[in-house]
Amino acid sequence: MTRNRQWVVLSLLLILLGGLLFAYKVVRLGFPPMPHSTSEQWIVQARLEIHPLEGAVRASLVLPSRSPGFMISNENFISRGFGLTMEEELFRRQADWAIRRLREPKILYYRATVIRDTADRRLANAPEGFPPIPVLEEPWATTLKDIVEEVRAESADIESFAAEVLDRLNAPAPGENIRLFLSEVDSPTERAELAQKLLAGAHIPTLLVHGVMLGNDVQNAAFKTLLAVHNGEDWLLFDPQTGQPGKPDNFLLWFRGDEQLATVRGARLEDIQVSVKQRLESALDLATQRTELKDSLIGRISVLELPVQTQSVYEVLLLVPFGILVIVILRNFIGVSSFGTFAPVLIALAFRETELVKGILLFIMIVSMGLLFRFYLERLRLLLVPRLAAVVTIVVLLMTAISIVSDQIGTDTGLSVSLFPMVIISMVIERMSVVWEERGGAKAIREGLGSLAIASLAYLVMSLDVLAYWATVFPEVNLIVLGLIIALGRYTGFRLSEISRFRQLAAEVPKP
Repeated sequence: MTRNRQWVVLSLLLILLGGLLFAYKVVRLGFPPMPHSTSEQWIVQARLEIHPLEGAVRASLVLPSRSPGFMISNENFISRGFGLTMEEELFRRQADWAIRRLREPKILYYRATVIRDTADRRLANAPEGFPPIPVLEEPWATTLKDIVEEVRAESADIESFAAEVLDRLNAPAPGENIRLFLSEVDSPTERAELAQKLLAGAHIPTLLVHGVMLGNDVQNAAFKTLLAVHNGEDWLLFDPQTGQPGKPDNFLLWFRGDEQLATVRGARLEDIQVSVKQRLESALDLATQRTELKDSLIGRISVLELPVQTQSVYEVLLLVPFGILVIVILRNFIGVSSFGTFAPVLIALAFRETELVKGILLFIMIVSMGLLFRFYLERLRLLLVPRLAAVVTIVVLLMTAISIVSDQIGTDTGLSVSLFPMVIISMVIERMSVVWEERGGAKAIREGLGSLAIASLAYLVMSLDVLAYWATVFPEVNLIVLGLIIALGRYTGFRLSEISRFRQLAAEVPKP
């Protein structure tokens, strides 16, 4: 690969890498791309009221696990006097409370914080085989066979087969065969079990999944049952009440199969209630929790992972590349002259504390006064290093004097002057005086104003909230900035400031 092509490949790789890291953190980890974004989280609580009978008591509660679209970020158990053990498997979790003797009614609580998760989660393991055809008495056995044959003729695959069965079960005027089975259905759960039985007649694996709809301040949430159908590769969800395919957005899967939500031995389960409370939290905080739960290495690429006392430093430093990009564009494409290459960026950082207008006035005041002293030092015929040292000392004294005077007159504008980079200002004064002597005052003033214009524009860019947020949360965006700088670094065409000059040159050329 020739050197002429290397810069193209390198710039594209940097831009692509930065973009991919940014996209991964947004799509997979849920980091908000814009500042001040909020996201939903839910407090889910299960309340078990048990009354004593005789002997030891053991209460069990199935806990939510591996719910597609959600994850548990925090769990609490409130059960004073009870011992607590956990049973955890891949697709099943259970809490067991135990006490040797229960003398009075007791209330047990389970509380969990639920947040959204964009990662796909499996509902369950793949089925070990095909379910057997249900053994039924007549006329149900023959009716089941007829239904399976009719649906198979009107479907193309397992998904369409399941959809057709549910459409027939939920039709306003079901057929005679379906009415025979519906005559024994009294509840939504029984309707889901009936769909499971009809699909078993075609050897189609199914699974019932139970959960709650996450809403806003639901005091006694009712459990909803969905039908999962395995198509040979994955589980497909259907609402048995409507036949609608897919998982509802706010459906939190709690448990699977035909087991009970809670069981109690040695006592009587008087009441069980599940409540849901919605809260709006910072999307960034929730994304940080999600990163910790997933132990994601890419999610840790953030200034937020640094110690608090270090974060404020890098929040500023990571904005410098954006200011440098502004300088590259203004100097290489527009042709704005300035004293030094990156001095305007440091001055722009000082503007972040002094505000733009006040910072410009302070900069002009210090440079003007320093320039007067610099012209006087020229008469003393000092060598370069002592002269620069004297200029730096004079700048420090000027900054101190401005701060003292500002404090005496009761304004804090001059107190921020200490934030100006004194060495950089000293170099600007030195460079400006040299240009003044060699190329005239107009050129020196033009370059001084150019430096001030670049610093002002860089300040405006670095003051954008979205860039400050990206630099903190997505520091990889600086890879994109680096790629753009490398891509722009090979530009050798005309600058905008040169157009008028060459236009005058072209006007002087006599026409043939």
